[in-house]
Amino acid sequence: MSKAFKSTSWVLILTLLLLGVPMLAGAIASAFDYEAFDPDGAFAWLYVHHLVQAFVFILLIVAIRRFRNLDFGLGMGDVTVGVKCVLRFALLFSLYLVVTLVPAVLMGLLPVFAYPLTPRNVLGYLSFQLLMSGPSEELIFRAFAITMLGTVVKGRFLSGKVSLANFLAALIFGLAHVSFSLAPFSVSFSIPQVLLSVVFGLFYGDCYEKSGSVLYPMIMHSFGNVATVGLTLIATVLIR
Repeated sequence: MSKAFKSTSWVLILTLLLLGVPMLAGAIASAFDYEAFDPDGAFAWLYVHHLVQAFVFILLIVAIRRFRNLDFGLGMGDVTVGVKCVLRFALLFSLYLVVTLVPAVLMGLLPVFAYPLTPRNVLGYLSFQLLMSGPSEELIFRAFAITMLGTVVKGRFLSGKVSLANFLAALIFGLAHVSFSLAPFSVSFSIPQVLLSVVFGLFYGDCYEKSGSVLYPMIMHSFGNVATVGLTLIATVLIR
């Protein structure tokens, strides 16, 4: 069996795992009734979904480390590099929000929230974005994905600025934002959301590789989500 075939097979297996576990977590999360404390479905399902998928990958990481001495970046890593990554991302993302959010407000193109903006819904959704979205997704698509892809996929491109493992992990992260249904079969996605997921994934992955820790991509991811949702909420309330 050729090396190229082995590498391709390993990437496909990892892709199915990285996309399949979140789908399984979604099925598990849908088995519970959240009516008592989240009647509008604003945050509870998301919490359970992300907790389940994170738990599965934590078990996988623990199991893999019993057989292979792989570093999944669960420590502090290089703090100086990590903090620089976070601060640089915060600045660039803030500029991005100004460029995109201001025109959206002026043209009345703000996204419509799928639930009433009650204090419970707003606090629940914001807390999810702060505490769960970044930690869960970065554990999966950076700590696990880049580490495991890096065992077989070597090399860098764009003048050595991006590793192939990071690029593939970012692509899979983008695919994770595509909604699939098997019965009946359907595929739905937002092209801007998928593209942005890939681009931000590259930033998160670069920080993970340079700092040697998934902590800083987690902070970056959560900051981006909270800033986006928080400012959108404020703008929505102000222009009502």
